[in-house]
Amino acid sequence: MEMDTDVTVVGAGPTGLVVAGELARRGHRVTVLDSAAAPFPGPRGNGIQPRTLEVLDPLGVTDRLVALGTFRLPFRQYALDGTTRERDRHPGLEPTPGQPFARPLIIPQWRTTQVLREQLAEFGVTVEQNARVVAVEQDQDGTTAILDDRRRLRSRYLVGADGGSSTVRKALGVGFLGETHDAVRMLLAEVELDGLDRDHWHTFDLVGAGFLSLCPMPASPTWALGLRSPDPDVRADEATLHTVVDGIRPRVRLRRIGWSSIWRLNVRMVDRFRVDRVFLAGDAAHVHSPAGGQGLNTGIQDAVNLGWKLAAVLDGAEDALLDTYEAERKPVAAAVLGLSSELSRHVLSTGAGGYADRPAALARQGLQLDISYRTDPDASGLQPGDRAPDAPLGDTTLFLLRRQASWTVLAFDGPMEPVDGAQVLDADALDVDGYLRRTYEPVPGERILIRPDGHLGWRGTGAVPTTGTTGALGYTTQLSGGSGVPRR
Repeated sequence: MEMDTDVTVVGAGPTGLVVAGELARRGHRVTVLDSAAAPFPGPRGNGIQPRTLEVLDPLGVTDRLVALGTFRLPFRQYALDGTTRERDRHPGLEPTPGQPFARPLIIPQWRTTQVLREQLAEFGVTVEQNARVVAVEQDQDGTTAILDDRRRLRSRYLVGADGGSSTVRKALGVGFLGETHDAVRMLLAEVELDGLDRDHWHTFDLVGAGFLSLCPMPASPTWALGLRSPDPDVRADEATLHTVVDGIRPRVRLRRIGWSSIWRLNVRMVDRFRVDRVFLAGDAAHVHSPAGGQGLNTGIQDAVNLGWKLAAVLDGAEDALLDTYEAERKPVAAAVLGLSSELSRHVLSTGAGGYADRPAALARQGLQLDISYRTDPDASGLQPGDRAPDAPLGDTTLFLLRRQASWTVLAFDGPMEPVDGAQVLDADALDVDGYLRRTYEPVPGERILIRPDGHLGWRGTGAVPTTGTTGALGYTTQLSGGSGVPRR
């Protein structure tokens, strides 16, 4: 049966858009379906972690996101006795040659979505809105997405990135294990207001152990509001928002309410990320607490991991490469669920200042720079699966050179023959100050293969494995679901 497209992506949040972008920029046909009439306008994931900025860089959106956001927005906490306290959200964290992004980027999710849509349009792909998928079928050759208008869209693969209430997940019958805590609630809203400076993230202690958070969104007149109320029946309505905001300080006035909702703590994860030709990613596969900004970032990194692997298989790589998606991302999602839940408990128990006062270890984990797919968790030094650090290379950097190709080989101690599907860099010729060698610590004659998602794939003195194979990802044995080990 003829295919309408190579891959159908269901859901046009950041996760779905990044999957589509990874495929489209490599020349594959992709169709993006979204059930909503328009992109979601409210505040959800308003922070992009350093590692996410790194993995988005080859897609061509990181520079624009950085231009539209801010890395520095200190907390200003207002206590009940009228005193104020200011703190750096990430004290001591500064960029280094190996880590160009040291802090989370504050940027509204709607802006991130806008940038991703615009980039996708440059690849010739637009999102089809009001396109509701009601069922999914698959056979040995492909998948069929059935829409509510009775259309049937045929593709080789399908990605469900359609959120926590995923239709695709339900159609597959995949378990979504976890729990919802109705007693843990916050009012979330996007508002415009007058009377507070936009150079701080303002937090207010409230009577009864509640707190109010007001974070100004860069390059926008809006604020992200979060209210932890001692009233268990607090409502996300106009009267409540006016009462709370207008009453915190003289001259602070709520001007407009764009969106509001009650958030309940919901922590769940699927038992499978892949069912034959259908894959789950982002909130369709795991839902988190918003504390620490982990959900959106984990979803985007799902998307990058899956997107390049789908593209490789469409180009003829072995199908076993797709098994590494679940093997690598499922343990990461489980670890991040635990981290975000721990951050939630800390913030909700310590009040308005909880995010700034979180333990240093939690703060470091939240940056997601230590996530690894290594299969040997105890090996020393940089191993296959670890993040590949950046390095200055004369008037350029390793990250900038990696934009030129999906796979990159660092060849130490002399040139080497070309590697099919990869750019080969003469590491010693480029490494003018020795930083690259000090960072990667090669043995004599070693070659290091960097994957499309910026993790080490292989290192050794023998023949470089064929790109697009599981051997190029450091796997030497038969894969089984969940075999990857995330290192924190």
